[in-house]
Amino acid sequence: MRQSFLWLAVGWMTLMSGCGFQLRGQAALPATLATPYLETSDRYTPLYAAFETRLRAAGAKLATNPATASAVIHLHKDETGRELLSVSARNTPGEFEVYYTVEYSVSAGGSDLLARQQVTLTRDVSYDETAVLAKEHEEQSLRAALADELAGLMLRRLAAL
Repeated sequence: MRQSFLWLAVGWMTLMSGCGFQLRGQAALPATLATPYLETSDRYTPLYAAFETRLRAAGAKLATNPATASAVIHLHKDETGRELLSVSARNTPGEFEVYYTVEYSVSAGGSDLLARQQVTLTRDVSYDETAVLAKEHEEQSLRAALADELAGLMLRRLAAL
C-alpha cells in the first residue's frame, strides 16, 4: 500500500514538472518601481498596510517623499463598507455583503505608467443578533483579508508594467 502511494506521488510530481507547472513566487517589480512613493490621504487603512508590506517583500525601497521616488503610486480611493443583502421575517438583518474598493494609478517622470484603475472585492457574511461581537470580529477579519487580496492584485498588476 505504501509503495503504491509512493509511485503515485512520484508519477504526479513527474507529470506536474513536465507540463511546466511552477508555484507562484514573489512578483518581480520593474526597475521603475525600485523606490516608489505611496501617495494616499490615509496611511492607517488595512489596504495601505498590506500593500506597503507586499511592496517591501518584493524588494522595493519606499521613498519618503515624491521628489526622491522613481515612481508615485497614487491611492485615489481606499474604502470599505457593507450592504444589506437579506432580512429575516422579523425584519432583522440576515446577510451582509462586505466590500473593499481601491482606485489607484502610477506615474513616473510626469507621465502616467498606469491609468486610473478601480478594483472591488466582495464577500458575503451572515448576521446573527445573538453573536454581535463575534460577527463584528468576523467582519473586521474579512476586511483585512480583502485588503490583503487587493494588495496582491495591485502588486501583480504593477509587476506587469
